[in-house]
Amino acid sequence: MNILITGCNGQLGNELQLLEENYPQHTFFNTDIKELDITNQDDIANYVISHRIDGIVNCAAYTAVDKAESNAELCELLNSRAPVFLAKAIEKCGGWMIQISTDYVFDGTNHVPYVETDPVCPNSIYGRTKLEGEVAVLKACKQSVIIRTAWLYSTFGSNFVKTMIRLGQERDELGVIFDQIGTPTYAHDLALAIMTIIDKGIIPGTYHFSNEGAISWYDFAKAIYRIAGIEDCRIRPLHTVEYPTPAARPHYSVLDKTKIKETYQIEIPYWEESLRECIAKL
Repeated sequence: MNILITGCNGQLGNELQLLEENYPQHTFFNTDIKELDITNQDDIANYVISHRIDGIVNCAAYTAVDKAESNAELCELLNSRAPVFLAKAIEKCGGWMIQISTDYVFDGTNHVPYVETDPVCPNSIYGRTKLEGEVAVLKACKQSVIIRTAWLYSTFGSNFVKTMIRLGQERDELGVIFDQIGTPTYAHDLALAIMTIIDKGIIPGTYHFSNEGAISWYDFAKAIYRIAGIEDCRIRPLHTVEYPTPAARPHYSVLDKTKIKETYQIEIPYWEESLRECIAKL
């Protein structure tokens, strides 16, 4: 197949590129803004047709959660409208699409892991626009898969793991939120899952993917320092109210992965195993 990857310079896009050599039967077209403007519907349609694209993995998004609160128009363009342009273009060719979404479609008031059928209730502009993108893609492309993920990190780009390591080397003390619970996702593991879905064939619907387990940001930071061997920086637990942000964060956003594991026979690593793998690479 000819597969279009958008947002190839991001964390997930970079991880997918590392795996592409393992799938020589496919041809991958890795694009970012320089190669393809996904906010231009005509450009997308022409690209899909001229390159005979069979499927799209949309990793592109506006992910600056706090900035989105004051930049709603651009956030909506990238997260709500652009995915529809992609979905409509590939639907015309009879192809498939994988759209990456987020735990922010939930308000975080659950006390048990969220399943795909739980009511959605985003409480931020980022979450709202990502949900709009989900709904529109499922409507526009019959062969589409939505993957909601959370707390993404990798050796690429800017993320919590790399930020914590940098701050741990610069500071003597650091405050980290302890009353927000979720599960980290190593982008490499998500990339492997996406390749498995492509390999086994699209079964349309919404799926959840993160690593296994559940922790707070505080516990995550403590684990990062333990594994990275950072001993000279003390981490203090903070309440969310002590660290106000423009966008509201879900207090509990653990995702239930049963559906994707059973549908695609995927084994998902425990979060600490994947964290160790990532830090070793760093």
